[in-house]
Amino acid sequence: MTQLFDFDSINLSPFVDGKRISLSGADVIPTYDAASGSVLCNVPVSDENIVNDAVASAKRALKGPWAKVIPAERSRMLMRVAQLIRKDAARLATIESLDSGKPLREAKGDIETSARYFEYYAGIADKLQGDTIPLGPDFVSFTMHEPIGVTAHIIPWNFPLVTTARGLAPALAAGCTAVVKPAEQTPLTALVLADILTEAGVPPGVVNIICGPGNKTGALLCEHPDVAHVTFTGSVATGKTVMRAAASHVASVTMELGGKSPVVVLADANMDDALNGTLKAAFMNAGQVCSAGSRLVIEKSCADAFLDKLAARVGAFTLGRGIDDPDIGPVISEQQVRKVASIVAESGAQTLAGGKLGKPSGLNGWFYEPTVLLAKDARSVAVQEEIFGPVLTVQIADDFDHACALAEDTPYGLVGGIYTRDVSKALKFSRHLSAGQIFINQYFAGGVETPFGGTKNSGFGREKGLEGLKAYYAVKTVTARL
Repeated sequence: MTQLFDFDSINLSPFVDGKRISLSGADVIPTYDAASGSVLCNVPVSDENIVNDAVASAKRALKGPWAKVIPAERSRMLMRVAQLIRKDAARLATIESLDSGKPLREAKGDIETSARYFEYYAGIADKLQGDTIPLGPDFVSFTMHEPIGVTAHIIPWNFPLVTTARGLAPALAAGCTAVVKPAEQTPLTALVLADILTEAGVPPGVVNIICGPGNKTGALLCEHPDVAHVTFTGSVATGKTVMRAAASHVASVTMELGGKSPVVVLADANMDDALNGTLKAAFMNAGQVCSAGSRLVIEKSCADAFLDKLAARVGAFTLGRGIDDPDIGPVISEQQVRKVASIVAESGAQTLAGGKLGKPSGLNGWFYEPTVLLAKDARSVAVQEEIFGPVLTVQIADDFDHACALAEDTPYGLVGGIYTRDVSKALKFSRHLSAGQIFINQYFAGGVETPFGGTKNSGFGREKGLEGLKAYYAVKTVTARL
């Protein structure tokens, strides 16, 4: 197969204190082209010494050169990062598509969103100001916002650069320093970002980028006593491990731990909008989205006609290599595609579309057919467990109240969506569902500006928007008697 990118052009070495660290003889982890199963390149693993050096570098920068950069200049640096990401967007999107397997159009959108994060938080970096507190004529009392310290960012494999930017940009805007560990499956755009940060004038040590497996490099980073805050996106089980590690030295955490989010379609909805929204919610990035609408809860009176159209649309989806921009790209790894297949096989659900491994012509990678399952049991693994693949589980509701009950009945609470012309029902649903985000008549509504995070097993803390800054600064109160 023709090589579509020269991966030798990417510096794979860890980025510490503003320079690349040569790791001759170090262990390496291969990153794969998920569509073909072939190795793209081998990335050196950052050992304990590198982790310690990265944190030490961030700690020095926090009280050193970075502390002397005025907020207005931090703002200009972040804006330059955004501009440089956009300048290199075509290259970054190609790398992201090949490394993650996602369709090229989605990778292009991710690169623009990454730039937007830096742009958005550039606009607030010089506006983080405190309050005065009226205690009477004998006192002056005011608050200051101070950077929380060295921050660790554990990045997932499904949205590599976007998730890096989502946490890193507000951390820098607040004056923090950072150590970033991208997922071992998709580290490449984070490594390229190191060069962009340098070109934008970010001082050495402010951002350090290290690579390796979560249970080694990531664990060392999370348990490091000089890390003040950990931002983590990943599974519930790993999130609990990260919280325990952070708790050992009383570091704060932001936890985004996935979901099993419902898309509710009521009988009065615009069915074309609901169909298109459901397809996007369930199958974007081959369903490998924490906030995916992976459960369709639909009123019985409109279910048959809707599901016939849904199954036909899903059955017509193309599978292929992400760089060729198919409808559905590969699943990230052999391990993940096996997990998807296992859950479908164990679900006991009726298969309306798909339901088996995909085999695009000429490709030997990790594909699973886009699948629609009609659940027979609300306690089914297909209803209750996050599958993280191109699988949509359908539940039939008798009426609106039943739909609300089904939508709430999982241990997750990240997102919920509803399609209806009845504003009262939409708002009642918004109040009823335990979730961090509710979408009405458009799934994935909002953007960089809208707070994002979960409840229940989906985690806690908020990213995006102005809420996303709060994890990265501490409020200090100063009170003086006159």
